[in-house]
Amino acid sequence: MEKRDYYEILGVEKGASEQDIKRAFRRLAKKYHPDVSKEPDAEEKFKEAQEAYAVLSDPQKRQQYDQFGHAAFDQMNGGAGFDFSNFDFSDIFDDLFGGSFNFDGFGRKGSSRARRGSDRLMRINLTFDEAVYGTTKNISLDVLEKCSECNGKGGKGEHTCKTCHGSGVVTQEQRTILGSFMSRTTCPDCHGEGVSYDTTCTKCHGRGSINKRSDFDVKVPAGVDTGSRLRISGKGDAGVNGGSNGDLYLEFVVKDHPIFIRDNYDIYLELPITVTDAVLGCKKDIPTLYGNIKLNIPAGSQNGDKHRVKGKGVTHINSSSKGNMYVVIKVVIPTKLDRKQKKCFEELSKTNLETNEFKEINKYL
Repeated sequence: MEKRDYYEILGVEKGASEQDIKRAFRRLAKKYHPDVSKEPDAEEKFKEAQEAYAVLSDPQKRQQYDQFGHAAFDQMNGGAGFDFSNFDFSDIFDDLFGGSFNFDGFGRKGSSRARRGSDRLMRINLTFDEAVYGTTKNISLDVLEKCSECNGKGGKGEHTCKTCHGSGVVTQEQRTILGSFMSRTTCPDCHGEGVSYDTTCTKCHGRGSINKRSDFDVKVPAGVDTGSRLRISGKGDAGVNGGSNGDLYLEFVVKDHPIFIRDNYDIYLELPITVTDAVLGCKKDIPTLYGNIKLNIPAGSQNGDKHRVKGKGVTHINSSSKGNMYVVIKVVIPTKLDRKQKKCFEELSKTNLETNEFKEINKYL
């Protein structure tokens, strides 16, 4: 679910000129336009290219993106990323299709076409245990819902627009010193829909949708981590002109645990032991995600030694397999000793270091 780099999407270098960026977008628009492309993911690729061009063709937005990446627009739009719905692509589309198409925000011909609703992104905070074991969360958010009064039309008494005769566009003649030119613009009466209504819906005021608070429970699977996303189909904004609803994406932020450190599906635990335990060896009861176990610490253990406990890590999302747990030994050096303890350590200081392991370093000591 991570967004691709805008330069990568357009296939240009970071230092590309404005003309190079425009040329790259024209090529992709012509290839993936939903009205001409038969590829199953054409609409998503077209929309992705639109967003990249809307940012990189604007010097100020391009500078923000070069400095902060996608985060620059996540902060401005509540985590939803850059909003290019109001960006004017008409000059590009007119060049590509001779000015004969009337495009909506998704690049479709004619705004009266069914359009899928916008996706929504919502961040959810989870405790460490909720992320590891899974949980159920109640979600509450405001979304655009199809108006029940007008069935999403925006009005009642539908009829073909008399101004554009259903085409959604009007042709105008412009006279200049160079001669007369014909141009096509969106119909001012039906706003490009090709239909008009006798009365405007009083419930949605002609928008076709209303804001409504939506409350529902979502099952969060075991194993999610910070940055993981869960897609909830059909829980985004309502579609337009009979289009399907968008989706809701939940992005999780997981709180740290007091003693466990998580690395993907593995768990790390730092285990403090005394010098005596390290020298003589011992058995320790240690906590895991699934209850305590007894771990054998061999004699002669060193600081930083790592012991693997198989299958005691985090459950993989939508799977029964688990990661591992790693216990990292931390030998605690005492800072205060009584006389008897000090004498014991003085005896230990006579330990023979003239071994092959330390042969080279002893030459310099």
